[in-house]
Amino acid sequence: MTQTTDRPTAEVHEVDLAITGMTCASCSARIEKKLGRLEGVDAVVNLATEKATVRYADPVTVEDLLSTVRATGYGAEVAGRGAAPRRPVRTLAVTDVSAPSTRPEIDVSDESRTAAGTEIDVLDDSGSAHEDHLDHAVAPQDDLKRRAMVAGVLTVPVLVLAMVPGLEFPASPWVQLVLATPVVLWAAWPFHRAAALNARHGASTMDTLVSMGVLAAYLSSTVVVLLGRAGTGMAMEGRPTSHIWFETAAVITTFLLVGRWMEARATDRSRDALRGLMSLAAKDVAVERVDPTTRATTEVRIPVDELAVGDRFLVRPGEKVATDGRVLEGTSAVDSSLVTGESLPVDVGPGDELVGGSINTTGRLAVEATRVGSDTTLAGIARLVERAQTTKAPIQRLADRVSAVFVPIVLAIAALTFAGWWVATGDPARALEVAIAVLVIACPCALGLATPTALLVGTGRGARLGILIKGADVLEDTRRIDTVVLDKTGTVTTGEMTLVDVATAGRLPKDQALRAAAAVEAGSEHPVARAVVEAARSRALALPPSTGFESLPGAGARATIKGTVVTVGRADLLDEVPHELSRPTVDGTTVWVGWDGVAHASLTVADTVRRSSQRAIRDLSAAGLPAYLLTGDHDQAALTVARDVGIPVGRVVADVRPEEKHAVIADLQKRGKVVAMVGDGVNDAAALAQADLGIAMGTGTDVAADSADIVLLRAELPAVVDAIQLSRATLRTIKQNLAWAFGYNVAAIPLAVAGLLDPMIAGAAMALSSVLVVTNSLRLRSWRPTGRG
Repeated sequence: MTQTTDRPTAEVHEVDLAITGMTCASCSARIEKKLGRLEGVDAVVNLATEKATVRYADPVTVEDLLSTVRATGYGAEVAGRGAAPRRPVRTLAVTDVSAPSTRPEIDVSDESRTAAGTEIDVLDDSGSAHEDHLDHAVAPQDDLKRRAMVAGVLTVPVLVLAMVPGLEFPASPWVQLVLATPVVLWAAWPFHRAAALNARHGASTMDTLVSMGVLAAYLSSTVVVLLGRAGTGMAMEGRPTSHIWFETAAVITTFLLVGRWMEARATDRSRDALRGLMSLAAKDVAVERVDPTTRATTEVRIPVDELAVGDRFLVRPGEKVATDGRVLEGTSAVDSSLVTGESLPVDVGPGDELVGGSINTTGRLAVEATRVGSDTTLAGIARLVERAQTTKAPIQRLADRVSAVFVPIVLAIAALTFAGWWVATGDPARALEVAIAVLVIACPCALGLATPTALLVGTGRGARLGILIKGADVLEDTRRIDTVVLDKTGTVTTGEMTLVDVATAGRLPKDQALRAAAAVEAGSEHPVARAVVEAARSRALALPPSTGFESLPGAGARATIKGTVVTVGRADLLDEVPHELSRPTVDGTTVWVGWDGVAHASLTVADTVRRSSQRAIRDLSAAGLPAYLLTGDHDQAALTVARDVGIPVGRVVADVRPEEKHAVIADLQKRGKVVAMVGDGVNDAAALAQADLGIAMGTGTDVAADSADIVLLRAELPAVVDAIQLSRATLRTIKQNLAWAFGYNVAAIPLAVAGLLDPMIAGAAMALSSVLVVTNSLRLRSWRPTGRG
């Protein structure tokens, strides 16, 4: 009999490593492979961000990870100044907040851990972005620029001496040797160093191809010059001559350095979205401090990093809100469009929530800090964007596998080409020229950049529009969906009770009836009461003072106004309801207002349809995506909303219990539909998880956001269409990049083998290929939703 003992499950950790020295997809694939060989380690290495996101379990340590990467031939350190591995892995959650603010809060507590996903922490405890992994490309850019400029200055005379007829003179080969040597040995040193490091570990990358091609041309030419057999375009009298290839080695090096420099600049620009997100944060803040001696309150300006939860800070007109907080005093309109994509400023007052990075447009606000540093909404958005940029789509994994075996195959092809041409022509110089062209033209750099650069730009652009895409695989899902299911409450509708009708008996003015009702309801927390009070406030009605408030649970409330007892609630609280008030004219929840036992007015509140919902349904239909309405409300309420927004009756599913929503999605899937589910509540979580693509409204609950693939920070249904369009545009760009990268190599290698490509032209074409891929990705920076300018 075998005895078993319970052993605790190994705790999973996650850490981001900044990797240096990667030059192509073969590099990132090899690091992933080496890390993946460690027990319990799962790593994703991104060439464009030069980062590795690693999940690991005990007994593996961060030092084990770092030493593995370094032993593979690359530099590695924990991303961020003083960053430490996070323990345990946490998830991003968006929690519900009260109106009128539609701020999505980011929950980063350990207790929020779920299996829905993980996040990549790019912030330190102060909430500041780790600039070293965002800006680490600056130093390599400067170095590449310097090497390219020196190489260019020295290459021009070499090229002129080699290619311009009539400039031949006896010392020309020696001049070319002197000029080409620093180009090949110093300017091209990054290629040689990377090739040597990889060779030491029995591997080969793009740099192997470049280094071998450049050195082969240079060394063979040097030997010819030293032996005194160099020709200068014509046979030297009485001696056999050989061609020299200094111009080939120098021009290839210069072209590739210029290409690498341009590529580094363009790739760094693709990080602008994430860098721009963090630049939205305020740098300093005015806080109120109480002098312990005099007890006097003074205003002190401090760095945002020193702000703590509970601090009271001030936001003047035109200033950024320093951190997430709650308004204590003052009223204003706050523009949060840069953070959440919300199109219009939101009016806020005492008790309303604010998101850090928003701009205060009018009044002076006193705010209590509720979240600071890495717990803020802005920090959470950055983490989610970073996580999406680090994951890999299935199509990228295919490219990585191809890159991993591509270089060894090219080396074999180049060797066979050299041998074949030597045998066929008897001219080793010509054979070497063709083999060099094969080595250079085959570099798979564009292949490695095709996916990550598009993903960087696309997800960054989405974040600026209030669309958070949780991972690269989501892009594949958006391409396949053909049906969209919409939750009603909080998605198609606002999810908030709003006054939609006031009816009065006799000559009683509607505003007077509303003032009386709001004066009574001001003492209640019921959703209907809040809707009545909010309606009076929005109309700037002055409420008369009331006394003796009495709550009538399940029925209404009453209070005394100027000596008169006013009742607000169900009709049976009153003795008489006039005929003109007995039948509400609009759908919703109706309460009656009366005194002396007689109803004098009726007020109807309802969960109103979002103003943008009808346009969203129309846009979905135009995109070939039929919309279904799914709700737990009764048939009549569902049909009314469907009619208002343009959803056919046959696509309305009502009276569905929360636990049954996922079954509706599963049924559509069984009928061959590929379904996207849009919801915002806890009762939508199972359906969001069941759907092929889950989209959560960011003003909803944390559970819904955890279960979704895309989180929308805007409380507008058209954002669903925008998310689908952006995801498809990003995937389309990735496919264009990969098609170019694959097609370029497939077409170019046979041409090089056939001797139809000069090595210099091959070098220029390879550099241009990488720049084209990155430039194509950068087009997503200016992406806009179709039909909205």
